[in-house]
Amino acid sequence: MVIKRVEPVSCAKVMGMIYALLGLILGLLVAALGSMAGGAFGSAMPFAGVGIAAVIVLPIVYGLIGFVFCLIGAAIYNLVAGWVGGVEIQAE
Repeated sequence: MVIKRVEPVSCAKVMGMIYALLGLILGLLVAALGSMAGGAFGSAMPFAGVGIAAVIVLPIVYGLIGFVFCLIGAAIYNLVAGWVGGVEIQAE
């Protein structure tokens, strides 16, 4: 079986969601680290806003970046696959 073409928007939607989930995980880590840093310095207030913003902003930013770059990558794959024949896979 040879993958000769990848639907760019379909691929980009999937990768956008995967990257958004990774951004959420990273945002939660940033929030946890900010909370610990605030506790270490005696005041969690300045770091609380950063953690909340990270949980909201990072999934959106990562999702958009994943979508755009996968869209571009899928389009480039389709161009190159037309020249060299695509990726051959074996499935059972």
